Amino acid sequence: MTFTRRTLLGGAFLAAASAIIPALAAKPLVIGFSQVGAESEWRTANTRSVKDAAKKEGITLKFADAQQRQENQVKAIRSFIAQRVDVIAFSPVVESGWETVLREAKAARIPVVLTDRAVSVSDPTLYASFIGSDFVEEGRRAARWLVERAKKAPGRTFNIVELQGTVGSAPAIDRKAGFQEVIASHPTLKIVRSQTGDFTRAKGKEVMEAFLKAQGKNIDVLYAHNDDMAIGAIQAIEEAGLKPGKDILVISIDGVKGAFQAMVAGKLNVTVECSPLLGPQLMALARDVAAGKPVAKRITVQEGVFPAEVAARELPHRKY
Repeated sequence: MTFTRRTLLGGAFLAAASAIIPALAAKPLVIGFSQVGAESEWRTANTRSVKDAAKKEGITLKFADAQQRQENQVKAIRSFIAQRVDVIAFSPVVESGWETVLREAKAARIPVVLTDRAVSVSDPTLYASFIGSDFVEEGRRAARWLVERAKKAPGRTFNIVELQGTVGSAPAIDRKAGFQEVIASHPTLKIVRSQTGDFTRAKGKEVMEAFLKAQGKNIDVLYAHNDDMAIGAIQAIEEAGLKPGKDILVISIDGVKGAFQAMVAGKLNVTVECSPLLGPQLMALARDVAAGKPVAKRITVQEGVFPAEVAARELPHRKY
């Protein structure tokens, strides 16, 4: 058989091409992820879950901490667009104000996935999917627990103070709405004061101190939109010479280890679960979205309610 120079060159080209094609096919998925911040135990666990899942799946994760500032998230998303990532995922600081930057992502043909928190936009096609909890239902669950507890003292009025989450954020809006929806039909359950604690322990303590000064001992229930604020408020209650969990019932949301420890100590009465362990589901969703596969517009995580009575049994099994 006679080999020409052209044949040899063609063979070399095919060999080179066969080496390049698998390399291109093996190119890792690149996700740009903008996190709200590190304001709570829940958020820290959520970040860890996302980073660990990306590493396990061989996905390149470009991570940005917004430090609870929307302008930082907008800058991060624009940076991800400029870097031509495959998918953008973010947990929005607040619900509104995303139209412009999400239209920029759509124009660049980069799909967007919302995690943990939703956005309010006029065009639902600006994001591919949302994965997270049903915050309204969490508020309802917190209120239902209180309704059942109140049944043990028929006719008694319960004065409630509320520590809201970050103003304008989806969990703050929805957890308030769900709680109010349920207590609206129970006139003995009254919210007497409500203020943001910004989802942090320090702010939760500060605002609870103000509540105690304003209301004196006329507080029967604390409803906190997250465990960290509740734990901060517990400090304020103790410093005021009262017993949290007894003199003031304490209800919160998230289900972090700190809340279970507080329940074991008798200082917190119930926590409504909101799982931060979204990493594995987010990675699977991002792969499907990047591949153009059809996905559900909303993926809701299944969660429970943990009263103090089960805290000691459940605490060893908590992963966050």
